[in-house]
Amino acid sequence: QVQLVESGGGLVQAGGSLRLSCAASGRTFSSYTMGWFRQAPGKEREFVTGIRWNGGRTYADSVKGRFTISRDNAKSTVYLQMNSLKPEDTAVYFCAADTRPYSSVSDYYVGRFASWGQGTQVTVSS
Repeated sequence: QVQLVESGGGLVQAGGSLRLSCAASGRTFSSYTMGWFRQAPGKEREFVTGIRWNGGRTYADSVKGRFTISRDNAKSTVYLQMNSLKPEDTAVYFCAADTRPYSSVSDYYVGRFASWGQGTQVTVSS
């Protein structure tokens, strides 16, 4: 199983920025589809953004224009740059990997991802 290690969470003022990182153990990282999800207290886990093995990106409407997902295959790492943060962005953020090489699945949903990070807390205050 691929292991995912997340970092970069913390406390930030509204309007500020954070950059999350997710390092993967797999040697075939470049063939994975990666995603970010978040979960606030009392709510279900929701999709934030994802990036395919070919670099294609998808964003939830709530973060489009503010968040950017990217990947560095040489470092087996996926990033989430979060700008213009709002209090409603407060949640535990999870990195996820679909380790099936060159997957043709187009949708981002929880069940497709076999590997998950431990989660990192992001708190946005005003």
